[in-house]
Amino acid sequence: MDKKKIGEIAEKAVERAMIMKGYQFLTRNYSIHNIGELDIVFLSKHEVVIVEVRSRRESHYYPSPLDSVDRRKQNKIYRTTKYLIDRYNLYDKNISFLVGCVTLTDDYLIQNVELIPFQ
Repeated sequence: MDKKKIGEIAEKAVERAMIMKGYQFLTRNYSIHNIGELDIVFLSKHEVVIVEVRSRRESHYYPSPLDSVDRRKQNKIYRTTKYLIDRYNLYDKNISFLVGCVTLTDDYLIQNVELIPFQ
């Protein structure tokens, strides 16, 4: 299975998990040329939640999904978020950043979804 398809599976799993927690989907793959991309963005009444989705198969643990979102990647996410806030006029909301860690079986079935804050 190619990386793009695996990424889509992981993003859908994270989206389901966030909606079950009561968040509303805003956008996916929000991109600013030469700045960065946001995988999935969700809203609640007072909050914008930016989720960077990372997936791993259960037999491939290193590096962990959380470790793969290094400081350089986080800075790209922060810069891109500024454009998103302006575009959707979300100045009155708090902003949270999560890594959506999705573990897949070797047969590409969802085994686990964790939502872990980063900053």
